[in-house]
Amino acid sequence: MQFSPSPSSFPLSGLSRRHLMLGSAALGLSSVSLCAWSQSTTEAGGIKFDNRITVQGQSLQLNGAGVRYKAVFKVYAAGLYLSQKTDTPETALSVAGPKRIRLTMLRDIDNNEFGKLFTRGVEDNTPRNEMSRLVPGLIRMSEVFSSNKKFTHGDTILIDWLPGEGTYITVRDKVQGEAFKEPEFFNALLRIWLGKSPADHQLKEALLGKPS
Repeated sequence: MQFSPSPSSFPLSGLSRRHLMLGSAALGLSSVSLCAWSQSTTEAGGIKFDNRITVQGQSLQLNGAGVRYKAVFKVYAAGLYLSQKTDTPETALSVAGPKRIRLTMLRDIDNNEFGKLFTRGVEDNTPRNEMSRLVPGLIRMSEVFSSNKKFTHGDTILIDWLPGEGTYITVRDKVQGEAFKEPEFFNALLRIWLGKSPADHQLKEALLGKPS
């Protein structure tokens, strides 16, 4: 009978053992790196949101992300960035530092329809005695939507609150004019999603980082 030795039949040399250990260590590092990379983003509606971003020189973390539905149709994916994580609307509205709302369209929608969604959301979540202070900002916001005839799948809208400056709206990487100076304007927009009558209750829970 012919004996065919297998690699395990012989002791590994010191050099071979070292190579094996180094290879195992490299594989482990690769797995850790891959794991870290996979956790650097969060997906909602097929859209990836970075878990950390920098706004006005400050690090913000993704508080939560989800999808806005109208009936059974997906309208956009939304993400909320804050300086600290919270699961309550009150803290999200009052926490200090820059804030960002990111919307990425999941279907085509004309500017009039999209503008109405925003205006209705503000009206449904703002006390009547505060609406008068928001009128100038709402008029400007309607002009922003009018200048963008249509929002198409993949378009991204950023709504940034920058302390000391105001609220900026960016559409397709282009800032839409000067900042909205009214301090209450950003929170009025944020209440569209986190108010008592949110645009989408499931999206509200998602933005607050609560499990669905």
